[in-house]
Amino acid sequence: MIALREDYDPEDSLRAQVKEMFSPDGLLGKARNFEFRAEQQILATAVARALDDGRHLLAEAGTGVGKSLAYLAPAVLHALGAKQKAVVSTHTINLQEQLIYKDIPILQKLLDQDFTAALFKGRQNYLCPRRLQRALQQSGDLFTGPEQSSLEAIHYWSLRTSDGSLSDLPRDPEHNVWSQVCSEAHICTPKTCGPDSGCFYQAARREVNAANVVVLNHALFFVLLGAAMAEQQTRAAADVENEQADADEEANGGYLFDDDFVIFDEAHTVESVAARQIGLGVSQYGLRQSLQRLYNPRTKKGLWTVMRHAEGVRMTDELLENVEAFFDGVGRRVDFGRGGRECRIREPGLVVDTLGASLDNLCGLIGEAAMRVEDDEITRAELADLGRRLTDARDGIGVFIEQSQSNQVYWVERTGKTETNLALHAAPIDLSEILGPMLFRPDRTVIMTSATLSVGGNELGYFRNRVGAHGPGIDAMQVGSPFDYQRQMKLYLTPTMPESPRAPGYEEALAKWIMHFVGESQGRAFVLFTNYRMMQNIAQRTRDFFQDNGWPLLVQGEGISRRKMLENFKAQVGSVLFGTESFWSGVDVPGEALSNVIITQLPFAPPDSPATEARCELIKERGGDPFSEYSLPEAILKLRQGVGRLIRTRSDQGTVAILDSRVVRKPYGRAFLNALPKCPVEKVG
Repeated sequence: MIALREDYDPEDSLRAQVKEMFSPDGLLGKARNFEFRAEQQILATAVARALDDGRHLLAEAGTGVGKSLAYLAPAVLHALGAKQKAVVSTHTINLQEQLIYKDIPILQKLLDQDFTAALFKGRQNYLCPRRLQRALQQSGDLFTGPEQSSLEAIHYWSLRTSDGSLSDLPRDPEHNVWSQVCSEAHICTPKTCGPDSGCFYQAARREVNAANVVVLNHALFFVLLGAAMAEQQTRAAADVENEQADADEEANGGYLFDDDFVIFDEAHTVESVAARQIGLGVSQYGLRQSLQRLYNPRTKKGLWTVMRHAEGVRMTDELLENVEAFFDGVGRRVDFGRGGRECRIREPGLVVDTLGASLDNLCGLIGEAAMRVEDDEITRAELADLGRRLTDARDGIGVFIEQSQSNQVYWVERTGKTETNLALHAAPIDLSEILGPMLFRPDRTVIMTSATLSVGGNELGYFRNRVGAHGPGIDAMQVGSPFDYQRQMKLYLTPTMPESPRAPGYEEALAKWIMHFVGESQGRAFVLFTNYRMMQNIAQRTRDFFQDNGWPLLVQGEGISRRKMLENFKAQVGSVLFGTESFWSGVDVPGEALSNVIITQLPFAPPDSPATEARCELIKERGGDPFSEYSLPEAILKLRQGVGRLIRTRSDQGTVAILDSRVVRKPYGRAFLNALPKCPVEKVG
């Protein structure tokens, strides 16, 4: 056990304690199944040093190092000794659950001083009992018959659940029903939902506030960080206006909490997640859902029905028609090309803003109605929340049409499974200028780690540039994998494969090679695609082959969730899984269930993707080469992630097949191969 001394001083003790802790005879040696890994000790000591010295750290640590414990142990010790809060942000639910249910309990058993950890979920994951009671009381005016059945199921569950979170529900509820009973800002607050209210979200938030370690995902981190920074700016403006600025209070501000530090695991996804949260987004579906909470013409249900507000019903009904007409007009003005989902908008004035005035008028009516509600606090809060949502949508539509925010890329996207809805987007072209000052502050500590931060070579320059990690106080390091790839993995290349998917016979050849390599491994394969339509076509060509051989085929998008696909893959021996974007990273299938990873194409981002196109144009304007400075490094990082699905433990063995002949034929192919683990390579065909 490590006893934390009363005179604990992280400036001179943390790194020594951590180095000893991860030594062959150290504290972790008492844990079951622990094995000494020099790479893990090196990473853990580096994290401790960064926390000791108040510096930032970027650390690439190969698969198998044991990153989680390597950063958790020093983070916990520092949080306890320095009385700070450790915030750990990950990209995937799998890793969050591993931290909360496996790694953190190990440390809680080994350390002789108690510490607490909490999983921080977004508030819409939690049931609000007050909103539920209001929905039950007004269900006849809010919901249809099937929706009322869903509401009753939620009510029955609410009497038994311990945490009131969506993941605890036995089955997914109706979206419209859950949206009216879950926690919402300005409706479910510490004031309205006090300690004795039984509010699940406020209870979870109190647990988070009291915890020494908080685990959350990147998306929620940037949502909360953006809200915290906006609040600080508002407070600062008010302080300046009142001439009451409190410098000491500002100096104590952290990222999400008053005195915290942040560790990003799976940090290679930070930039892309931050771009989605920092950017602008107005969706046809979301706007329609907000309006239908007020009044749904099809069901004749909604808040206006509850309030018997005829004018509200009329205005909302009319505005819903205008929303559909507006987005229909957007759809007629854009060209998605063949099978495309996104279309970049280069000039302002794509369409006339036919919604702004109507949204203004409706928001005004909502405000008046809310003021007249005297004896129903929840309905008043519901109206205020919808008014804020509609105001944000109005502002977003105006910004998009006018393109009033500079250095942004604007585009329209087709959304939903049937791609029948549209969404308006804008995002910063160069996010590093925002992320750098936001994260790498001189008085805070951020640690970023991942198995894939480099694009080959012994430096992290590309990743530094993407996240704005420049200036003093930012260290970088690379720690190799303890796995023996020369023994555990073999790489196959196919130089005779047609280069382009448009080439004659491409799909036939791709299907042939997939069947060949899956046959070699007797199923047990991930087949990773970069194009959804191509994946469907190849599934059609190969399905009978897999069925005849008794290898179950799981294809993304065929009716089951990603998590269920993975469960089935592990449970059904010899399964073959066809997946796109979300299966290239964050998927962990150790053991013989996965013995073969097939890469169908080098994962270059589509050159006509609005964000990619805009970033490449910016690089070119600055005198650089877009391909070597952006397109190639991004593809290398993604390929490394895909290949990394194969070897997850020291006992794993298997093969990787890259069915893209460009890796052999093109000069840049060598850059891809150099970035992969050193292992035997064989060309076939």
